[in-house]
Amino acid sequence: MRSIRTYNAISQKGLVLFPEAQYKVDSVVGEPDAIMLRSHNLHQETFTDSVKAIARCGAGVNNIPVEECTKQGIVVFNTPGANANAVKELVLGGMLLASRNLLDAASFSQLLDTNLESGEFNKKVEGGKKKFVGSELAGKTLGVIGLGAIGANIAHAALALGMKVVGYDPVLSVEAAWRLSSDVERADNLPSLLARCDYVTLHVPANEHTKNMLNAENLEQAKRGLVLLNFARGSVVEEAAVLAELESDRIAKYVCDFPSPALMDRDDVILLPHLGASTGEAEDNCAEMAARQLMDFLENGNIQNSVNFPNLRLERSEGYRITFANDNVPAVLSGVLALLSEMNINVIDMLNKSRGEVAYTILDVADQPTDELLAAIEAFEHVSHVNTF
Repeated sequence: MRSIRTYNAISQKGLVLFPEAQYKVDSVVGEPDAIMLRSHNLHQETFTDSVKAIARCGAGVNNIPVEECTKQGIVVFNTPGANANAVKELVLGGMLLASRNLLDAASFSQLLDTNLESGEFNKKVEGGKKKFVGSELAGKTLGVIGLGAIGANIAHAALALGMKVVGYDPVLSVEAAWRLSSDVERADNLPSLLARCDYVTLHVPANEHTKNMLNAENLEQAKRGLVLLNFARGSVVEEAAVLAELESDRIAKYVCDFPSPALMDRDDVILLPHLGASTGEAEDNCAEMAARQLMDFLENGNIQNSVNFPNLRLERSEGYRITFANDNVPAVLSGVLALLSEMNINVIDMLNKSRGEVAYTILDVADQPTDELLAAIEAFEHVSHVNTF
């Protein structure tokens, strides 16, 4: 029986996908085959040799020591796109909050004197609304930084609202490009996007490449009156630079899902408590995707939506399956295949792929692998984490 250790409150819609006869799933498993979590911080954890995979129910993996996991051969999964609709709707809400002064207008209405006569009360209402005149989104230009599942959804929603959309993504995948409407214009760099846009929203992961992605240097190029929305991570924006541009009125409003003390008590900042994926639907979608990915890996060796290993999937046919990881150096695969040939093992099907310094291979063979065969593959130079299914 395989075991899954859970952290955080994982949606039951995901957990019930694990067959009870084949999986033990709880928060106290001592030596799990895999870990499933949401926001729990694993950076101080020590992983037992039994752990083969970690699945994050969400897109960001900054709470997981990915580099260390790679060294230990632990495949780290995330669930890109599972919460895309939730974030998209929140970003649209953020734009409307900023453009129509909805928070201030709501506060004004709540503070109206209920003891006034009907006529005087209505007069206060009509007189007060003049202070909250806003602007419409239609006809404005939205800049989308990061055109993955979330960014693409937002771009398409903005087009449907009558906005113009400019996108920027230096690492746009072919798959993501196919999903993107041809009506989304492409910016060559951040300064050119910032100079053109009335609204800018960020949807990139938090890593060493995106830290302070928006900073003092490029924010100086922003169109005056910019509304900046950050529903990615706090670290992708240089906070001091944003505050400076708010003071200069170059940035008119900053809508942020990551509050900090420096951003508090400002009329030009709208703070939300990290609500990006906080819907029941998003939590269900993420848990279901994470569970399916873990089961496909533990039962078939397939890898989908990994952030540190190659993504590859081979349909099961006849025979038996062997998988192994190896350092991405020449002659490893040919050496293993030669070893199989020497042991008279027929390969039915095969898939191999590399990612950075790591390579991963799936082999379907005609005969059931013996302990001798598996040990011989594991002993091959640069090979590790041999499994059979």
